[in-house]
Amino acid sequence: MSLALPAHAGKPRAHGITAMIDFGPDTFGWTGPAGVADLIACAGAYIDYAKIYALNALLMPEAAVAQIVRLYAAGGIVPYSGGILFEHAYQGGALDAMLALLDRIGLRTLELSENYVTLAEEERLALIARFHARGFQVIYEFGRKNPDEPMTIAGLGRLVAAVSALGVPHVIVEQSEIDMLADAGMEELARQPWFSTLLIETDPYQFPRQHAQLLTSYGPDINLANVSAGQVLRLEGLRRGIGRAVNYRILA
Repeated sequence: MSLALPAHAGKPRAHGITAMIDFGPDTFGWTGPAGVADLIACAGAYIDYAKIYALNALLMPEAAVAQIVRLYAAGGIVPYSGGILFEHAYQGGALDAMLALLDRIGLRTLELSENYVTLAEEERLALIARFHARGFQVIYEFGRKNPDEPMTIAGLGRLVAAVSALGVPHVIVEQSEIDMLADAGMEELARQPWFSTLLIETDPYQFPRQHAQLLTSYGPDINLANVSAGQVLRLEGLRRGIGRAVNYRILA
């Protein structure tokens, strides 16, 4: 008999990915350099990606952001800038300035999103190619913050195929798009052969109920994004069947 828990899959993981959102010093998990160091010491093995929230790369002191980025990278975690930074730079005609900022703080991965801006397909693909040519990896986020109607699975599939062909490893599905999908739509999405490449955005305000429901419905290896720093360790427990929200499945 052994007291040890089942071994955790090492990184990089193909499934069961946890993409954390770093809100900065915040009630969802106090980060900043000291907080990130403590977080990595306790739960770094369970974090695959860490998004620098919205415009925090501009709001926080640049030296502090650079230190945080170095800590994540040293911990085997891929840090990346959030899509709102891209959209802000795109609207202001400042994409080169954005890339220069990412260079200075050491971020080599960025999120390209269309939460508020709208790109033609040709422009979207050209931007991805442009960022790749500058040495940046791109994660694409699909969806609007305030969608007018549910997304179509076929349309998402075409987009996933197009950006994947350019070397984009993951497509994040915006939380608002997931919220608008009926249960049948989510079930259809989960049946797609490319579902395992998606990162499904969760709502930190609905933790742990929403997260446990997704794990129960679609398996403990579903890829989840927008997990706050304060939720990472508990989410890993839920994946393993630990916690009231999953009825302590580990003991079943």
